[in-house]
Amino acid sequence: MDLRLVLESLLFATQKPLNPAELRELCRATAEQSEEVRQHKALSKPSVNRIKKELEELAEEHERAQRSYRLVCVAEAWQFVSRSEYAPWVRALVGQKPRPAKLSKPALETLAIIAYRQPLTRAEAEQIRGVSVDGVVQTLLEKNLIEQRGRAEIVGRPMTYGTTEAFLEQFGLGSLEDLPAAPELRRIKVERPETIPTVEEKLETAADSPGDNSDPNTAGTDGDTGNEPAKDVPENQPGN
Repeated sequence: MDLRLVLESLLFATQKPLNPAELRELCRATAEQSEEVRQHKALSKPSVNRIKKELEELAEEHERAQRSYRLVCVAEAWQFVSRSEYAPWVRALVGQKPRPAKLSKPALETLAIIAYRQPLTRAEAEQIRGVSVDGVVQTLLEKNLIEQRGRAEIVGRPMTYGTTEAFLEQFGLGSLEDLPAAPELRRIKVERPETIPTVEEKLETAADSPGDNSDPNTAGTDGDTGNEPAKDVPENQPGN
């Protein structure tokens, strides 16, 4: 048996896209149920990198064969899809699928900024666009095209945003590395507030602050704070 053909059969049978990690787990689960498969290490325990390589070569094979379908990677998951020129016949068979709602120009601009500069804060997106993005960011969140990624380590701890898998699926991208080059967008400088000092920085600041600078070596022996010790007065001095 050939691993490439095993992966092809799984992707033909599945109803949803599968990523290399899911395909690896399917191979391992099959090996647990089949002694014959268990004897072939290449089939029972394939690495994720090996699966990726086999899928890429399988996609090239189908591309060269010029079939009515092709193997594509979208959002890091693989699936067979029909070519666009056969859409009328496929549509007659399965019906018209609802298309994602079109985005306005401000929404597309903001989404592009987030995609290329993520993770970034709302204020940083506004610096790049030059206008407020409050309403647009809320719309993109509702459409599941962006998501909150945590808080920035700057004064005020504002929320940062990044794109989702739904963003990759809607625009047919395998990963963010497939985004078109946009050097002019990446070069725009953004001014960020001062970063929040870390625990170590706070400790260093406290150690350098003015305080008790007395030298323990000059301190008095009787608990004085650095004053010269009082001299003893001899007992039974003459004249007493």
